[in-house]
Amino acid sequence: MTNAHFYPIGTPGQPWGDAERAQWRAAQQRQRSYFDDVVIALEQLPDDFDVVQYGQLDHAPDHYPLFAVVNRDWNPALPTVLVTGGVHGYETSGVHGALQFLSDKALGYVGRANVIVAPCVSPWGYERIQRWNREAIDPNRSFRDGGQIEEAASLMRWIASRGDALLVHLDLHETTDSDLQEFDPARCARDGKELVPETIPDGFYVIGNSEDPQPAFQQALIAAVEKVTHIAPADANGELVGMPLQSPGVVWGESRSIGACAGFTDARYATTTEVYPDSPRTTPAECNQAQVAAICAGIDFALAQVETSPKR
Repeated sequence: MTNAHFYPIGTPGQPWGDAERAQWRAAQQRQRSYFDDVVIALEQLPDDFDVVQYGQLDHAPDHYPLFAVVNRDWNPALPTVLVTGGVHGYETSGVHGALQFLSDKALGYVGRANVIVAPCVSPWGYERIQRWNREAIDPNRSFRDGGQIEEAASLMRWIASRGDALLVHLDLHETTDSDLQEFDPARCARDGKELVPETIPDGFYVIGNSEDPQPAFQQALIAAVEKVTHIAPADANGELVGMPLQSPGVVWGESRSIGACAGFTDARYATTTEVYPDSPRTTPAECNQAQVAAICAGIDFALAQVETSPKR
């Protein structure tokens, strides 16, 4: 599962300039439709939910309204859950897992929690099956300093303006073979750095925020997902993607400090989920189901802590 090769844009050892970024952007072709796959699905949600436009990406001739879903019967006395998907547009089950949670499970939590779901944070990347945004910037390193790109800034502004006290934030991702075949080589070429290939974990895992990892919460997600699909084993170094294994399927990594989406809120329980959709041991449907299982397990765990805590 390793691959090292020269990336066809740029000069080895030299970071990209505007010309190289423009060359890269011109090579990105639309392969699927955000409107057909996401917007229409949101329009079909029951009346128990409101679809809110919190921003827009304008890349003429393309314009992408950015949507989030909130439950209509909002109760400020209840804890609030945030689910984000499609921060990396190419990570398909992040988007479709969030949509499946909305259609199948979210309503069951209304009355115990408020629910916010932003299913596709990066629609330009979703359509082009691309990790980066249009400017060759990684959205999942941009949730800091008020949002370094519009995909991040729009969501951060909107969440901040609401003033909700978030209990849970689940950010849905995938780790794919294309990370090694395309995106890691592109990143190293863009930054003028040497490519050091990594091993892609075969299975589901979670990345807890090393600044506040909440191990029992992370373990609850793994216990739920292993009923749906397999959990990634550690590599020969006892690691997953360069991070030491803390417990089966659980690693801790920087979040807020690197601008990851899972770290931009003050949610007590936060995580990044990771599915490996290229495994012969799973299917796209199972990957979506794994994301839904992780969301539900995370909410269930967090609500159990709140609902059983002593009242003052």
